[in-house]
Amino acid sequence: MDMTQPAATHDEGVVVVSHPLVQHKLTLMRERHTSTGEFRRLARELSLLLGYEAMRDLPLEPVEIDTPMERMQAWRLAGKKLCLISILRAGNGILDGLLDLVPSARVGHVGLYRDPETLEPVEYYLKLPDDVGNRICLVVDPMLATGHSAVAGIDRLKQAGCGRMVFVCLLASPEGIACLRKTHPDVRIVTCAIDRGLDEHGYIRPGLGDAGDRLFGTK
Repeated sequence: MDMTQPAATHDEGVVVVSHPLVQHKLTLMRERHTSTGEFRRLARELSLLLGYEAMRDLPLEPVEIDTPMERMQAWRLAGKKLCLISILRAGNGILDGLLDLVPSARVGHVGLYRDPETLEPVEYYLKLPDDVGNRICLVVDPMLATGHSAVAGIDRLKQAGCGRMVFVCLLASPEGIACLRKTHPDVRIVTCAIDRGLDEHGYIRPGLGDAGDRLFGTK
């Protein structure tokens, strides 16, 4: 069977990065017997690949440089450096890979946890660069499940002055996408896959389990 497909598909503000390497590494992450160290390494590698797509339309400006052969006009990123914003704690699992890609990026953190009874997010921490409103922000969290944490985080970031944002995750559910797109239609979503849906506990199925626990070996 021919499984060839485009490297990325775009639909209604959602980008699914279906590149073969992305899908292969995601499959390894889904395996229940994948070790904590291997899971963490794969998350870092996948974040690099997701980052290329999430940053596809960054603005450029011309610059004159000297190569070993001659002078030429080349291109470099324009404007303020990016800001990478991790939704704690699991967001840190893909933050490091993005920093490998753009080591000069500024970093912010939003601390949220999900109430196990209501499934609603509760904020406990916020730290952002002072000029975050002048930067393109990539908001990172491995899982877009119910969408409540993503919406709460982006709500808070907009209150703090953030403008243009892209939400980057490893996996998304249709419910999470619908929730985030309804509330923040201006925020593009970049993910590796859209899974079947949520179970009664708000976990993505078939999913890969609790990303935070698997990243940090806490279960």
